[in-house]
Amino acid sequence: MKKIIKLISAALFVAVLGAAVFGGAVIGRRYIPSKEAADIGELFAVEGNKVSIVWNEEIQEEQALYEEGQVYLPLDWINENLNERFYWDEGEQLLVYALPDRIVYAQPDTMGDAGHLLLVKDDNVYLSAGLVSNYTNIRAVYFDNPAIHEEKEDTIAAKRIYIDSDWNPEERAVAKKDTEIRELGGVKSPIITEVSKGTGITVLNEMEKWSYVWTDTGFMGYIRNNRLTDRHQQALQSEFEEPVYKSQAIDGRVSLVWHQVTSQEANGKFDQMFSEVEGVNVVSPTWFSLTDNQGNFSSLANREYVEKAHQKGLQVWALLDNFSADVQTEVLLSSTSTRRKLIDSLIEEVERYDIDGLNLDFESLKPEAGKHYIQFIRELSIPCREKGIILSVDNYVPAAYNEFYNRKEQGIVADYVIVMCYDEHYAGGEKGTVASLSYVQNGIEDTLESVPAEKIIGAVPFYTRLWTVKDGETTSKAMGMEAATQWVQDNHVELTWLEDVGQYYGELEGEDGSKQYIWLEDKKSLALKVDAIDQAGIAGVACWKLGFEPDDIWEVVNP
Repeated sequence: MKKIIKLISAALFVAVLGAAVFGGAVIGRRYIPSKEAADIGELFAVEGNKVSIVWNEEIQEEQALYEEGQVYLPLDWINENLNERFYWDEGEQLLVYALPDRIVYAQPDTMGDAGHLLLVKDDNVYLSAGLVSNYTNIRAVYFDNPAIHEEKEDTIAAKRIYIDSDWNPEERAVAKKDTEIRELGGVKSPIITEVSKGTGITVLNEMEKWSYVWTDTGFMGYIRNNRLTDRHQQALQSEFEEPVYKSQAIDGRVSLVWHQVTSQEANGKFDQMFSEVEGVNVVSPTWFSLTDNQGNFSSLANREYVEKAHQKGLQVWALLDNFSADVQTEVLLSSTSTRRKLIDSLIEEVERYDIDGLNLDFESLKPEAGKHYIQFIRELSIPCREKGIILSVDNYVPAAYNEFYNRKEQGIVADYVIVMCYDEHYAGGEKGTVASLSYVQNGIEDTLESVPAEKIIGAVPFYTRLWTVKDGETTSKAMGMEAATQWVQDNHVELTWLEDVGQYYGELEGEDGSKQYIWLEDKKSLALKVDAIDQAGIAGVACWKLGFEPDDIWEVVNP
Protein backbone atom coordinates (compact mmCIF):
# COMPACT_ATOMS: atom_id res chain seq x y z
CA MET A 1 0.00 0.00 0.00
CA LYS A 2 2.76 2.42 0.86
CA LYS A 3 4.49 1.68 -2.48
CA ILE A 4 1.36 2.51 -4.46
CA ILE A 5 0.97 5.84 -2.69
CA LYS A 6 4.58 6.78 -3.51
CA LEU A 7 4.03 5.97 -7.18
CA ILE A 8 0.95 8.10 -7.31
CA SER A 9 2.74 10.95 -5.56
CA ALA A 10 5.64 10.78 -8.01
CA ALA A 11 3.28 10.87 -10.98
CA LEU A 12 1.47 13.84 -9.51
CA PHE A 13 4.78 15.67 -8.98
CA VAL A 14 5.77 15.11 -12.61
CA ALA A 15 2.38 16.36 -13.81
CA VAL A 16 2.55 19.47 -11.67
CA LEU A 17 6.11 20.12 -12.75
CA GLY A 18 5.13 19.78 -16.41
CA ALA A 19 2.25 22.18 -15.98
CA ALA A 20 4.50 24.67 -14.27
CA VAL A 21 7.06 24.47 -17.06
CA PHE A 22 4.32 24.86 -19.68
CA GLY A 23 2.78 27.79 -17.78
CA GLY A 24 6.16 29.42 -17.43
CA ALA A 25 6.72 29.13 -21.15
CA VAL A 26 3.37 30.74 -21.84
CA ILE A 27 4.01 33.52 -19.37
CA GLY A 28 7.51 33.97 -20.73
CA ARG A 29 6.26 34.39 -24.27
CA ARG A 30 3.80 36.95 -23.00
CA TYR A 31 6.57 39.16 -21.65
CA ILE A 32 9.18 38.63 -24.33
CA PRO A 33 9.48 41.98 -26.24
CA SER A 34 8.29 41.88 -29.81
CA LYS A 35 10.78 42.66 -32.56
CA GLU A 36 8.06 43.34 -35.12
CA ALA A 37 8.69 46.56 -37.05
CA ALA A 38 5.89 49.09 -37.39
CA ASP A 39 4.73 50.02 -40.86
CA ILE A 40 6.14 53.55 -41.15
CA GLY A 41 4.43 53.95 -44.49
CA GLU A 42 1.14 53.49 -42.67
CA LEU A 43 2.02 55.91 -39.87
CA PHE A 44 3.21 58.56 -42.32
CA ALA A 45 1.15 57.76 -45.41
CA VAL A 46 3.14 59.83 -47.91
CA GLU A 47 4.66 58.99 -51.26
CA GLY A 48 6.93 60.74 -53.71
CA ASN A 49 7.30 64.43 -52.88
CA LYS A 50 4.44 64.45 -50.36
CA VAL A 51 5.25 65.40 -46.76
CA SER A 52 3.29 64.38 -43.67
CA ILE A 53 2.30 67.29 -41.41
CA VAL A 54 2.40 66.76 -37.64
CA TRP A 55 0.86 69.78 -35.94
CA ASN A 56 0.84 70.02 -32.16
CA GLU A 57 1.47 66.26 -31.92
CA GLU A 58 -1.37 65.32 -34.30
CA ILE A 59 -0.80 63.89 -37.77
CA GLN A 60 -2.92 65.89 -40.21
CA GLU A 61 -4.98 64.60 -43.11
CA GLU A 62 -3.60 67.36 -45.31
CA GLN A 63 -0.11 66.88 -46.75
CA ALA A 64 2.68 69.23 -47.71
CA LEU A 65 5.05 69.11 -50.69
CA TYR A 66 8.83 68.85 -50.85
CA GLU A 67 10.27 70.75 -53.79
CA GLU A 68 13.31 72.89 -54.48
CA GLY A 69 14.86 71.60 -51.26
CA GLN A 70 12.14 72.99 -49.00
CA VAL A 71 8.71 72.15 -47.63
CA TYR A 72 5.57 73.84 -48.96
CA LEU A 73 2.45 73.84 -46.78
CA PRO A 74 -1.11 73.95 -48.21
CA LEU A 75 -2.56 77.44 -47.86
CA ASP A 76 -6.05 76.30 -46.83
CA TRP A 77 -4.53 74.32 -43.97
CA ILE A 78 -2.35 77.29 -42.99
CA ASN A 79 -5.37 79.62 -42.91
CA GLU A 80 -7.40 77.20 -40.80
CA ASN A 81 -4.72 76.26 -38.29
CA LEU A 82 -1.73 78.62 -38.27
CA ASN A 83 -2.34 82.05 -39.74
CA GLU A 84 -5.50 83.33 -41.42
CA ARG A 85 -3.82 86.52 -42.67
CA PHE A 86 -2.24 84.88 -45.69
CA TYR A 87 -4.75 85.92 -48.37
CA TRP A 88 -4.77 84.42 -51.85
CA ASP A 89 -6.31 86.40 -54.72
CA GLU A 90 -7.32 83.66 -57.15
CA GLY A 91 -8.22 86.03 -59.97
CA GLU A 92 -5.00 88.03 -59.86
CA GLN A 93 -2.81 85.08 -58.77
CA LEU A 94 -1.47 87.14 -55.91
CA LEU A 95 -0.58 86.39 -52.29
CA VAL A 96 -1.38 89.31 -49.99
CA TYR A 97 -0.33 89.84 -46.38
CA ALA A 98 -1.49 92.94 -44.48
CA LEU A 99 0.92 94.11 -41.79
CA PRO A 100 0.06 97.03 -39.48
CA ASP A 101 1.88 99.56 -41.67
CA ARG A 102 2.17 97.99 -45.13
CA ILE A 103 1.02 95.21 -47.43
CA VAL A 104 3.35 92.47 -48.65
CA TYR A 105 2.69 90.84 -52.02
CA ALA A 106 4.02 87.68 -53.68
CA GLN A 107 3.31 85.99 -57.02
CA PRO A 108 4.03 82.43 -58.18
CA ASP A 109 7.36 83.58 -59.62
CA THR A 110 8.46 85.48 -56.50
CA MET A 111 11.72 84.07 -55.16
CA GLY A 112 12.94 83.87 -51.58
CA ASP A 113 16.36 82.97 -50.21
CA ALA A 114 15.75 79.22 -50.63
CA GLY A 115 13.47 79.13 -53.67
CA HIS A 116 9.97 80.16 -54.69
CA LEU A 117 7.83 81.58 -51.90
CA LEU A 118 4.74 79.80 -53.17
CA LEU A 119 3.64 77.06 -55.54
CA VAL A 120 0.38 76.62 -57.43
CA LYS A 121 -0.25 72.92 -58.06
CA ASP A 122 -3.48 71.38 -59.35
CA ASP A 123 -5.47 74.48 -58.37
CA ASN A 124 -4.02 74.34 -54.85
CA VAL A 125 -1.72 76.96 -53.36
CA TYR A 126 1.27 76.03 -51.19
CA LEU A 127 3.49 78.40 -49.19
CA SER A 128 7.06 77.67 -48.21
CA ALA A 129 7.38 76.72 -44.55
CA GLY A 130 10.05 79.39 -44.20
CA LEU A 131 7.66 82.10 -45.40
CA VAL A 132 4.99 80.93 -42.98
CA SER A 133 7.48 80.90 -40.10
CA ASN A 134 8.51 84.48 -40.87
CA TYR A 135 4.97 85.69 -40.18
CA THR A 136 3.73 83.14 -37.65
CA ASN A 137 4.70 82.28 -34.08
CA ILE A 138 5.53 78.63 -34.68
CA ARG A 139 8.51 76.32 -34.63
CA ALA A 140 8.93 73.87 -37.48
CA VAL A 141 11.44 71.10 -38.18
CA TYR A 142 11.63 68.77 -41.18
CA PHE A 143 12.81 65.13 -41.19
CA ASP A 144 13.36 62.56 -43.93
CA ASN A 145 15.53 60.07 -42.03
CA PRO A 146 14.38 56.43 -42.03
CA ALA A 147 12.95 54.54 -39.09
CA ILE A 148 15.99 52.27 -38.56
CA HIS A 149 15.28 48.77 -37.25
CA GLU A 150 17.84 45.98 -37.22
CA GLU A 151 15.32 43.35 -38.29
CA LYS A 152 14.07 45.33 -41.30
CA GLU A 153 16.44 46.10 -44.13
CA ASP A 154 14.03 47.94 -46.46
CA THR A 155 13.50 50.91 -44.15
CA ILE A 156 11.28 53.77 -45.29
CA ALA A 157 12.43 57.39 -45.20
CA ALA A 158 9.07 59.05 -44.56
CA LYS A 159 9.09 62.80 -45.21
CA ARG A 160 7.50 64.69 -42.32
CA ILE A 161 7.42 68.15 -40.85
CA TYR A 162 6.67 68.84 -37.20
CA ILE A 163 4.97 72.17 -36.48
CA ASP A 164 4.21 73.46 -33.00
CA SER A 165 2.44 76.61 -31.83
CA ASP A 166 2.61 75.76 -28.12
CA TRP A 167 5.35 77.60 -26.24
CA ASN A 168 4.75 76.21 -22.77
CA PRO A 169 7.75 74.61 -21.02
CA GLU A 170 8.34 71.02 -22.09
CA GLU A 171 9.69 67.99 -20.27
CA ARG A 172 12.98 66.78 -21.67
CA ALA A 173 14.92 63.56 -21.11
CA VAL A 174 17.56 61.40 -22.78
CA ALA A 175 17.63 57.70 -23.58
CA LYS A 176 19.42 55.85 -20.78
CA LYS A 177 20.49 53.08 -23.18
CA ASP A 178 19.90 51.86 -26.69
CA THR A 179 16.16 51.20 -26.80
CA GLU A 180 13.01 51.13 -28.91
CA ILE A 181 10.15 53.50 -29.59
CA ARG A 182 6.91 51.58 -30.04
CA GLU A 183 3.51 52.33 -31.54
CA LEU A 184 1.73 51.74 -28.21
CA GLY A 185 2.70 51.26 -24.61
CA GLY A 186 3.62 47.59 -24.22
CA VAL A 187 6.45 45.30 -25.25
CA LYS A 188 4.25 43.51 -27.79
CA SER A 189 3.58 46.69 -29.74
CA PRO A 190 5.47 47.09 -33.06
CA ILE A 191 8.70 49.06 -33.04
CA ILE A 192 8.63 52.42 -34.80
CA THR A 193 12.34 53.08 -34.49
CA GLU A 194 15.38 52.44 -32.34
CA VAL A 195 17.19 55.22 -30.53
CA SER A 196 20.75 55.24 -29.28
CA LYS A 197 21.87 55.94 -25.76
CA GLY A 198 21.95 59.71 -25.19
CA THR A 199 19.29 60.56 -27.82
CA GLY A 200 17.26 63.61 -26.79
CA ILE A 201 13.59 63.03 -26.11
CA THR A 202 10.59 65.27 -25.40
CA VAL A 203 8.07 63.68 -23.06
CA LEU A 204 4.56 64.50 -24.26
CA ASN A 205 2.51 62.35 -21.89
CA GLU A 206 3.75 60.23 -19.00
CA MET A 207 1.87 57.14 -17.80
CA GLU A 208 2.63 54.59 -15.11
CA LYS A 209 5.21 52.52 -17.00
CA TRP A 210 5.37 54.13 -20.43
CA SER A 211 5.57 57.64 -21.84
CA TYR A 212 4.43 59.06 -25.16
CA VAL A 213 7.42 60.91 -26.58
CA TRP A 214 8.90 62.75 -29.53
CA THR A 215 12.50 61.93 -30.27
CA ASP A 216 15.10 64.33 -31.59
CA THR A 217 15.41 61.97 -34.53
CA GLY A 218 11.88 62.86 -35.59
CA PHE A 219 9.61 60.07 -34.40
CA MET A 220 6.67 59.91 -32.00
CA GLY A 221 5.76 56.83 -30.01
CA TYR A 222 6.02 55.09 -26.65
CA ILE A 223 9.09 54.36 -24.54
CA ARG A 224 9.45 52.61 -21.21
CA ASN A 225 9.91 55.07 -18.36
CA ASN A 226 12.86 53.13 -16.97
CA ARG A 227 14.73 53.80 -20.23
CA LEU A 228 14.69 57.55 -19.62
CA THR A 229 17.10 59.62 -17.58
CA ASP A 230 18.03 63.25 -16.94
CA ARG A 231 14.42 64.39 -16.84
CA HIS A 232 14.01 68.15 -16.58
CA GLN A 233 11.75 71.02 -17.55
CA GLN A 234 12.98 73.14 -20.43
CA ALA A 235 11.59 76.60 -21.13
CA LEU A 236 10.88 77.49 -24.74
CA GLN A 237 11.78 80.94 -25.97
CA SER A 238 10.16 82.36 -29.08
CA GLU A 239 12.03 85.01 -31.03
CA PHE A 240 8.97 85.85 -33.09
CA GLU A 241 7.67 89.41 -32.71
CA GLU A 242 3.93 89.61 -33.08
CA PRO A 243 2.84 92.54 -35.27
CA VAL A 244 1.11 95.24 -33.27
CA TYR A 245 -1.98 96.66 -34.94
CA LYS A 246 -2.13 99.84 -32.90
CA SER A 247 -5.60 101.12 -32.20
CA GLN A 248 -6.96 104.62 -31.89
CA ALA A 249 -9.67 105.76 -29.53
CA ILE A 250 -11.49 108.93 -28.62
CA ASP A 251 -11.26 110.25 -25.08
CA GLY A 252 -13.79 108.78 -22.71
CA ARG A 253 -17.07 107.02 -23.40
CA VAL A 254 -18.29 106.91 -27.01
CA SER A 255 -21.77 108.30 -27.57
CA LEU A 256 -22.59 107.93 -31.26
CA VAL A 257 -25.71 108.64 -33.24
CA TRP A 258 -26.26 107.65 -36.84
CA HIS A 259 -27.73 110.34 -39.08
CA GLN A 260 -29.46 108.92 -42.15
CA VAL A 261 -28.58 111.32 -44.96
CA THR A 262 -30.07 110.67 -48.39
CA SER A 263 -29.49 114.05 -50.07
CA GLN A 264 -27.46 117.24 -49.80
CA GLU A 265 -30.62 118.93 -48.57
CA ALA A 266 -30.54 116.61 -45.53
CA ASN A 267 -27.01 117.82 -44.78
CA GLY A 268 -28.40 121.33 -44.59
CA LYS A 269 -30.65 120.34 -41.67
CA PHE A 270 -27.74 119.75 -39.33
CA ASP A 271 -28.63 122.62 -36.97
CA GLN A 272 -32.25 121.53 -36.77
CA MET A 273 -31.40 117.86 -36.19
CA PHE A 274 -28.90 118.59 -33.42
CA SER A 275 -30.70 121.43 -31.67
CA GLU A 276 -31.77 119.25 -28.71
CA VAL A 277 -29.02 116.64 -28.82
CA GLU A 278 -26.88 116.48 -25.68
CA GLY A 279 -23.90 114.40 -24.62
CA VAL A 280 -23.19 112.92 -28.05
CA ASN A 281 -19.56 113.07 -29.22
CA VAL A 282 -19.75 111.22 -32.55
CA VAL A 283 -22.11 111.53 -35.50
CA SER A 284 -22.07 109.00 -38.32
CA PRO A 285 -23.79 110.36 -41.43
CA THR A 286 -24.72 107.78 -44.10
CA TRP A 287 -22.71 109.50 -46.83
CA PHE A 288 -20.98 106.74 -48.80
CA SER A 289 -22.70 103.94 -50.72
CA LEU A 290 -21.08 101.36 -52.97
CA THR A 291 -22.53 101.57 -56.47
CA ASP A 292 -20.96 98.70 -58.45
CA ASN A 293 -18.44 95.86 -58.32
CA GLN A 294 -15.58 98.03 -59.60
CA GLY A 295 -14.97 99.84 -56.32
CA ASN A 296 -16.97 103.00 -57.08
CA PHE A 297 -19.22 104.68 -54.53
CA SER A 298 -21.54 107.66 -54.29
CA SER A 299 -20.75 110.43 -51.82
CA LEU A 300 -22.87 112.99 -50.01
CA ALA A 301 -19.95 114.32 -47.96
CA ASN A 302 -20.34 117.97 -47.05
CA ARG A 303 -17.64 120.26 -45.65
CA GLU A 304 -20.06 122.66 -43.95
CA TYR A 305 -21.65 119.72 -42.12
CA VAL A 306 -18.24 118.60 -40.85
CA GLU A 307 -17.35 122.12 -39.74
CA LYS A 308 -20.60 122.49 -37.81
CA ALA A 309 -20.10 119.11 -36.17
CA HIS A 310 -16.59 120.07 -35.11
CA GLN A 311 -17.86 123.33 -33.67
CA LYS A 312 -20.22 121.32 -31.46
CA GLY A 313 -17.38 119.05 -30.36
CA LEU A 314 -18.52 116.11 -32.49
CA GLN A 315 -16.35 113.78 -34.51
CA VAL A 316 -17.69 112.73 -37.90
CA TRP A 317 -17.41 109.05 -38.84
CA ALA A 318 -18.76 108.76 -42.38
CA LEU A 319 -20.66 105.53 -43.04
CA LEU A 320 -20.05 103.29 -46.08
CA ASP A 321 -22.77 100.76 -46.97
CA ASN A 322 -23.18 97.93 -49.49
CA PHE A 323 -26.96 98.19 -49.87
CA SER A 324 -27.14 98.66 -53.64
CA ALA A 325 -28.63 95.78 -55.64
CA ASP A 326 -25.86 96.39 -58.19
CA VAL A 327 -23.21 95.35 -55.65
CA GLN A 328 -22.16 91.77 -54.97
CA THR A 329 -19.77 92.28 -52.10
CA GLU A 330 -18.18 88.85 -52.50
CA VAL A 331 -17.24 89.85 -56.06
CA LEU A 332 -16.17 93.41 -55.37
CA LEU A 333 -13.89 92.63 -52.45
CA SER A 334 -12.34 89.48 -53.96
CA SER A 335 -10.17 91.62 -56.26
CA THR A 336 -7.03 93.10 -54.72
CA SER A 337 -6.83 95.88 -57.30
CA THR A 338 -10.50 96.77 -56.69
CA ARG A 339 -10.00 96.86 -52.92
CA ARG A 340 -6.98 99.08 -53.44
CA LYS A 341 -8.97 101.44 -55.68
CA LEU A 342 -11.84 101.62 -53.17
CA ILE A 343 -9.53 102.24 -50.21
CA ASP A 344 -7.56 104.95 -52.01
CA SER A 345 -10.76 106.72 -53.03
CA LEU A 346 -12.23 106.53 -49.53
CA ILE A 347 -9.13 107.94 -47.90
CA GLU A 348 -9.00 110.72 -50.51
CA GLU A 349 -12.62 111.63 -49.73
CA VAL A 350 -12.03 111.54 -45.98
CA GLU A 351 -9.06 113.87 -46.26
CA ARG A 352 -10.84 116.22 -48.70
CA TYR A 353 -13.65 116.87 -46.21
CA ASP A 354 -11.65 116.63 -42.99
CA ILE A 355 -13.68 113.62 -41.83
CA ASP A 356 -12.55 112.01 -38.57
CA GLY A 357 -13.45 108.38 -39.16
CA LEU A 358 -15.08 105.71 -41.26
CA ASN A 359 -17.93 103.42 -40.25
CA LEU A 360 -18.42 100.24 -42.30
CA ASP A 361 -21.99 99.00 -42.50
CA PHE A 362 -21.82 95.90 -44.71
CA GLU A 363 -24.95 93.84 -44.22
CA SER A 364 -26.45 90.62 -45.61
CA LEU A 365 -23.06 89.31 -46.65
CA LYS A 366 -22.81 85.81 -48.07
CA PRO A 367 -20.48 83.40 -46.27
CA GLU A 368 -18.15 83.34 -49.27
CA ALA A 369 -17.64 87.09 -48.84
CA GLY A 370 -16.24 86.67 -45.33
CA LYS A 371 -12.51 86.24 -46.08
CA HIS A 372 -12.60 89.07 -48.64
CA TYR A 373 -14.45 91.39 -46.24
CA ILE A 374 -12.00 90.91 -43.38
CA GLN A 375 -9.10 91.38 -45.81
CA PHE A 376 -10.66 94.68 -46.89
CA ILE A 377 -10.85 95.76 -43.24
CA ARG A 378 -7.20 94.79 -42.69
CA GLU A 379 -6.03 96.73 -45.71
CA LEU A 380 -8.23 99.76 -44.96
CA SER A 381 -6.91 99.86 -41.40
CA ILE A 382 -3.37 100.61 -42.66
CA PRO A 383 -3.97 104.14 -44.06
CA CYS A 384 -6.48 104.81 -41.27
CA ARG A 385 -3.82 103.96 -38.69
CA GLU A 386 -1.23 106.06 -40.51
CA LYS A 387 -3.45 109.12 -40.91
CA GLY A 388 -5.29 109.03 -37.57
CA ILE A 389 -8.67 108.08 -39.09
CA ILE A 390 -10.92 106.13 -36.71
CA LEU A 391 -12.16 102.85 -38.24
CA SER A 392 -15.34 101.29 -36.84
CA VAL A 393 -17.24 98.27 -38.11
CA ASP A 394 -20.94 97.47 -37.64
CA ASN A 395 -21.94 93.89 -36.78
CA TYR A 396 -24.99 91.83 -36.02
CA VAL A 397 -25.18 90.21 -32.60
CA PRO A 398 -23.05 87.04 -32.69
CA ALA A 399 -24.75 83.96 -34.11
CA ALA A 400 -23.66 80.82 -35.92
CA TYR A 401 -24.82 82.15 -39.29
CA ASN A 402 -22.62 85.28 -39.12
CA GLU A 403 -19.40 83.88 -37.63
CA PHE A 404 -17.65 84.60 -40.93
CA TYR A 405 -17.78 88.33 -40.15
CA ASN A 406 -14.77 87.42 -37.98
CA ARG A 407 -15.27 89.76 -35.04
CA LYS A 408 -12.04 88.53 -33.44
CA GLU A 409 -9.92 89.79 -36.32
CA GLN A 410 -12.00 92.97 -36.51
CA GLY A 411 -11.17 93.54 -32.85
CA ILE A 412 -7.48 93.35 -33.68
CA VAL A 413 -7.22 95.54 -36.77
CA ALA A 414 -10.16 97.97 -36.37
CA ASP A 415 -10.55 100.64 -33.70
CA TYR A 416 -14.14 99.93 -32.71
CA VAL A 417 -16.53 97.00 -33.21
CA ILE A 418 -20.16 98.11 -33.05
CA VAL A 419 -22.80 95.51 -32.10
CA MET A 420 -26.22 96.34 -33.53
CA CYS A 421 -28.36 95.06 -30.67
CA TYR A 422 -31.64 95.34 -32.51
CA ASP A 423 -33.68 93.61 -35.24
CA GLU A 424 -34.26 90.69 -32.88
CA HIS A 425 -37.51 90.49 -34.82
CA TYR A 426 -37.48 92.10 -38.25
CA ALA A 427 -39.68 92.87 -41.25
CA GLY A 428 -40.69 89.65 -42.96
CA GLY A 429 -40.16 87.52 -39.87
CA GLU A 430 -42.25 86.53 -36.89
CA LYS A 431 -43.72 89.28 -34.75
CA GLY A 432 -41.90 90.28 -31.58
CA THR A 433 -39.74 92.88 -29.93
CA VAL A 434 -37.05 94.69 -31.89
CA ALA A 435 -34.69 94.53 -28.93
CA SER A 436 -35.42 92.83 -25.64
CA LEU A 437 -33.11 93.55 -22.72
CA SER A 438 -31.66 90.04 -22.79
CA TYR A 439 -30.98 90.37 -26.52
CA VAL A 440 -28.81 93.40 -25.81
CA GLN A 441 -27.11 91.79 -22.83
CA ASN A 442 -26.37 88.56 -24.68
CA GLY A 443 -25.17 90.42 -27.77
CA ILE A 444 -22.62 92.32 -25.71
CA GLU A 445 -21.61 89.30 -23.64
CA ASP A 446 -21.09 87.11 -26.70
CA THR A 447 -19.04 89.80 -28.45
CA LEU A 448 -16.82 90.12 -25.39
CA GLU A 449 -15.69 86.55 -26.01
CA SER A 450 -13.74 87.67 -29.07
CA VAL A 451 -13.32 91.46 -28.87
CA PRO A 452 -11.67 93.55 -26.11
CA ALA A 453 -14.16 95.53 -24.03
CA GLU A 454 -12.47 98.84 -24.80
CA LYS A 455 -13.26 98.34 -28.50
CA ILE A 456 -16.94 97.36 -28.28
CA ILE A 457 -19.79 99.81 -28.79
CA GLY A 458 -23.33 98.63 -28.07
CA ALA A 459 -25.97 100.00 -30.45
CA VAL A 460 -29.60 100.48 -29.38
CA PRO A 461 -32.74 101.38 -31.37
CA PHE A 462 -34.69 104.61 -31.35
CA TYR A 463 -37.52 102.69 -33.02
CA THR A 464 -39.88 99.77 -32.67
CA ARG A 465 -42.21 97.90 -34.99
CA LEU A 466 -45.97 97.95 -35.19
CA TRP A 467 -47.05 94.45 -36.15
CA THR A 468 -50.32 93.70 -37.94
CA VAL A 469 -51.81 90.24 -38.33
CA LYS A 470 -54.71 89.92 -40.74
CA ASP A 471 -56.05 86.88 -42.54
CA GLY A 472 -53.09 84.87 -41.29
CA GLU A 473 -50.53 87.28 -42.76
CA THR A 474 -48.05 89.20 -40.60
CA THR A 475 -46.71 92.58 -41.66
CA SER A 476 -44.92 95.36 -39.83
CA LYS A 477 -43.68 98.89 -40.14
CA ALA A 478 -40.89 100.67 -38.30
CA MET A 479 -41.93 103.52 -36.03
CA GLY A 480 -39.74 106.01 -34.22
CA MET A 481 -40.10 106.32 -30.46
CA GLU A 482 -42.21 109.47 -30.64
CA ALA A 483 -44.49 108.08 -33.34
CA ALA A 484 -44.97 104.80 -31.46
CA THR A 485 -45.89 106.58 -28.24
CA GLN A 486 -48.33 108.77 -30.15
CA TRP A 487 -49.96 105.68 -31.72
CA VAL A 488 -50.46 104.14 -28.28
CA GLN A 489 -52.07 107.33 -27.00
CA ASP A 490 -54.26 107.92 -30.04
CA ASN A 491 -55.61 104.36 -29.93
CA HIS A 492 -55.94 104.18 -26.13
CA VAL A 493 -53.87 101.00 -26.07
CA GLU A 494 -53.47 99.47 -22.63
CA LEU A 495 -49.84 98.68 -21.94
CA THR A 496 -48.41 95.89 -19.79
CA TRP A 497 -44.86 95.89 -18.52
CA LEU A 498 -43.00 92.69 -19.46
CA GLU A 499 -40.29 92.16 -16.89
CA ASP A 500 -38.52 89.44 -18.85
CA VAL A 501 -38.43 91.59 -22.01
CA GLY A 502 -37.81 94.95 -20.40
CA GLN A 503 -40.53 96.72 -22.41
CA TYR A 504 -44.17 97.73 -22.37
CA TYR A 505 -46.42 95.58 -24.57
CA GLY A 506 -49.79 96.38 -26.08
CA GLU A 507 -52.43 94.96 -28.45
CA LEU A 508 -55.20 96.49 -30.54
CA GLU A 509 -58.03 94.66 -32.29
CA GLY A 510 -59.28 96.27 -35.49
CA GLU A 511 -62.81 96.35 -36.81
CA ASP A 512 -61.60 94.64 -39.99
CA GLY A 513 -60.59 91.53 -38.06
CA SER A 514 -56.95 92.51 -37.85
CA LYS A 515 -54.92 92.59 -34.67
CA GLN A 516 -51.95 94.85 -33.97
CA TYR A 517 -49.10 94.34 -31.54
CA ILE A 518 -46.41 96.63 -30.23
CA TRP A 519 -43.40 96.23 -27.97
CA LEU A 520 -42.78 99.85 -27.04
CA GLU A 521 -39.35 101.45 -26.90
CA ASP A 522 -39.47 104.33 -24.43
CA LYS A 523 -37.28 106.03 -21.83
CA LYS A 524 -37.72 103.22 -19.30
CA SER A 525 -36.82 100.39 -21.66
CA LEU A 526 -33.95 102.31 -23.26
CA ALA A 527 -32.55 103.22 -19.85
CA LEU A 528 -32.29 99.51 -19.02
CA LYS A 529 -30.41 98.83 -22.26
CA VAL A 530 -27.98 101.70 -21.81
CA ASP A 531 -27.36 100.68 -18.21
CA ALA A 532 -26.61 97.11 -19.35
CA ILE A 533 -24.11 98.49 -21.87
CA ASP A 534 -22.40 100.68 -19.28
CA GLN A 535 -22.37 97.88 -16.71
CA ALA A 536 -20.56 95.67 -19.24
CA GLY A 537 -17.64 98.11 -19.15
CA ILE A 538 -17.44 98.52 -22.92
CA ALA A 539 -16.44 101.59 -24.94
CA GLY A 540 -19.84 103.21 -25.29
CA VAL A 541 -23.23 103.39 -26.94
CA ALA A 542 -24.57 104.05 -30.45
CA CYS A 543 -28.14 104.91 -31.48
CA TRP A 544 -30.11 104.34 -34.67
CA LYS A 545 -31.25 106.79 -35.76
CA LEU A 546 -31.25 110.56 -35.30
CA GLY A 547 -34.77 112.01 -35.62
CA PHE A 548 -36.59 108.98 -34.23
CA GLU A 549 -36.08 110.07 -30.62
CA PRO A 550 -37.97 112.34 -28.19
CA ASP A 551 -35.97 115.37 -27.11
CA ASP A 552 -35.56 114.18 -23.54
CA ILE A 553 -34.08 110.78 -24.46
CA TRP A 554 -30.51 112.08 -24.27
CA GLU A 555 -30.58 112.20 -20.48
CA VAL A 556 -31.08 108.42 -20.68
CA VAL A 557 -28.50 107.77 -23.41
CA ASN A 558 -25.90 109.91 -21.67
CA PRO A 559 -26.76 109.77 -17.96
